[in-house]
Amino acid sequence: MGAAETARWSIKSTPSMDAEQFQLWQAFLEDRTGMTLSNERKTFLETSLNIRMRELGIEGYDTYYQHLMVGSTQSRAMEWSILADRLTVQETSFFRHPGSYALVEEFTQRFMAEQPDGANLDVWSVGCSTGEEAYSLAMMINEQFSASKQKLFYGITATDISLPTLAKARKGEYAARRVLQVDPLLREKYFTPTHNGQTVKITSDLRERICFARLNVLDLSTAPMDNMDLIFCQNMLIYFRRWRKRQILNQLAERLAQGGILVLGPGEVTNWQHPDLERIYFADTLAFRRCR
Repeated sequence: MGAAETARWSIKSTPSMDAEQFQLWQAFLEDRTGMTLSNERKTFLETSLNIRMRELGIEGYDTYYQHLMVGSTQSRAMEWSILADRLTVQETSFFRHPGSYALVEEFTQRFMAEQPDGANLDVWSVGCSTGEEAYSLAMMINEQFSASKQKLFYGITATDISLPTLAKARKGEYAARRVLQVDPLLREKYFTPTHNGQTVKITSDLRERICFARLNVLDLSTAPMDNMDLIFCQNMLIYFRRWRKRQILNQLAERLAQGGILVLGPGEVTNWQHPDLERIYFADTLAFRRCR
């Protein structure tokens, strides 16, 4: 295919949405996920939809919209899951925000000091994406518990809206270059090189500590998680309207155990308070503790 033909194909493959179509898709996505799509991201939406439409042999945004609205419940759910994966920004990394993990380390040490043998630390990673956050928490907690003379247990529930993303997280396999920022001792202990030499895989004993499950944050009221000691929710709230952020945070607050902490991304929410929570003042973090 020549350069001119490639250019014509590219232009044809990404037709522009009119204002009415864009508003329809904005409303549809917010209704399904709670996430808002600004006008500046119109090109991103057009490109993402067109890639999927070409795969299905569908022409026209309206036709694809109808494809998502009709048909069997199972087929619509599967197609929506695929599309949600394409539209979800999965920017994440191991130990992405050091200040937050330093707070988790301090919290884990206090948990160890206050709890008797046999106690269990329950952790929830909300919006876990491809799993780096959940595995980072597992590595940190495992290091703390392994060094203790106490017999303590922990479990991590990691949730996300995208089934394909969760499949990647469960597999726990990453490009070798993506783990270069991980402490060498942790890298040696918790990652195993694969046969191709290009990727590494999380050790099975660490993977077994994490339960990955699909959850739309609009459905938090039906989530089975409760009495959580630590809820870690970062880089997710930025996609929601202010009132929706507060709604999500209020529901997360209700899932905390007495003394449990909620760790958010710095700057993701402002002027939010909850009567049962107190702000934790820790360098370069945004976090709250349930005090009653």
